[in-house]
Amino acid sequence: MALKLYNTLTKQKNDFVPLNGNEVRIYSCGPTVYNYAHIGNFRTYIFMDNLRRVLEYNGYTLKHVMNITDVGHLESDGDEGEDKMEKAARKENKSPYEIAKFYTDAFFKDMDALNIERPEIIAKATEHIQDMLEFAKEIIKNGYGYETSTAIYFDVSKLDKYPVLSNRNVEDQIAGARVDVDPEKRNPYDFAIWIKAPEKHIMKWDSPWGLSYPGWHLECSAMSRKYLGEVFDIHTGGVDHIPTHHENEIAQSKGAFGKIPAKIWMHVEFLQVDGGKMSKSLGNVYTITQLKEKGIEPLAYKLFCYTAHYRTKLNFTFEGAMASQKALNRLRESYIKHKNGNDNIDENTIKEYKSKFIEAINDDLNIPLAMSVVWEIARNDRKSKELADLLLDFDKVLGLDLKNSEKYLEKQKALELPDEIEELLEKRKKAREEKNWALSDEIRDCLKEKGYIVKDTKEGMTVEKI
Repeated sequence: MALKLYNTLTKQKNDFVPLNGNEVRIYSCGPTVYNYAHIGNFRTYIFMDNLRRVLEYNGYTLKHVMNITDVGHLESDGDEGEDKMEKAARKENKSPYEIAKFYTDAFFKDMDALNIERPEIIAKATEHIQDMLEFAKEIIKNGYGYETSTAIYFDVSKLDKYPVLSNRNVEDQIAGARVDVDPEKRNPYDFAIWIKAPEKHIMKWDSPWGLSYPGWHLECSAMSRKYLGEVFDIHTGGVDHIPTHHENEIAQSKGAFGKIPAKIWMHVEFLQVDGGKMSKSLGNVYTITQLKEKGIEPLAYKLFCYTAHYRTKLNFTFEGAMASQKALNRLRESYIKHKNGNDNIDENTIKEYKSKFIEAINDDLNIPLAMSVVWEIARNDRKSKELADLLLDFDKVLGLDLKNSEKYLEKQKALELPDEIEELLEKRKKAREEKNWALSDEIRDCLKEKGYIVKDTKEGMTVEKI
């Protein structure tokens, strides 16, 4: 079955045909490394991983770029607020470069824990300032940019159409929609491609307009062209990128060289928490580390993401995530049973399973449907090495590391708490409910002596072995 992908640009699902032979060129919007990435962010990167794996499963070779934004992303996606990197640096009393390194390392550690394939090229914004500067010069040379006392702006009124992805009325466009952001702007929805740095701004570079730094949107435009050319196959990101960041990337590329940079634009829907929006103000922004503290493996969260198609909202609850943890362990146990089985499975059954799986993944990455085939195999009463091998073959797409199932199950067993510890935890829980803090502390110290550390979080009590 031909691979079909949904394109936000055309609002259609069509057969995928690469622009250049068998090679697929992809650009993915990466993290702004001023803080830990949260599970909502990682839903997008799990999709990115599925896309890579599905393309590879179909025999394509990849040239995939993901950026690391370590300068220029202001607090809003328009032209308002402080640079996120500098704000984090001031808060933590570190340099922006120290902040960037720390959170970049943390991001890739979580990526590895989720068994997400790394793109072939990782492009840090601060290492491509000259490329961005040349891109800005081209925009100005072609008459799409103009200078004010604070920035170089892109004049969207010069475009044949803006926006093109969201089909919104331009008057409703988010980026720079507030006129009072800069009264020198020709149009309220023009956006900054280069920003003149205030005197105390740390991250700034020489330019024809003095010490300054690139706009966030320009970073992706410059780096995608450097590595993938003016037009490439696929651009990915979250749905929050549609109305502003990706619209402005398109505008910049049309201004610089007259083309929309990507043939296909793919976007992942939001992750909700307990049926509502995820936000720091609500205290429901969770990291991969926080899930691990609750006994939920990163790979269990990955499996949880497979319960909904990437273009539909997904509602996260701890109950749902724990159910995915149990399901992952059942899948591992089923794989091991098949691996040790001696039953024979006829060739037609294998072909039927494989056909159904490929049909699902090639229908715009319908991973939930593909998982139904996986579970059908897992529950097959006939235990067969052929079915174990088929599960491993499908795991090339799923990335659940089923080949190491024994290792994970042994680790899970080692984490099971003795009855004595369970009883102490239950007594401590009751003490806290009764606000008997002295007894609660006494039990905590007792647990520590027995080799267990207890932590009290907003989500409840967690325990880990020392």
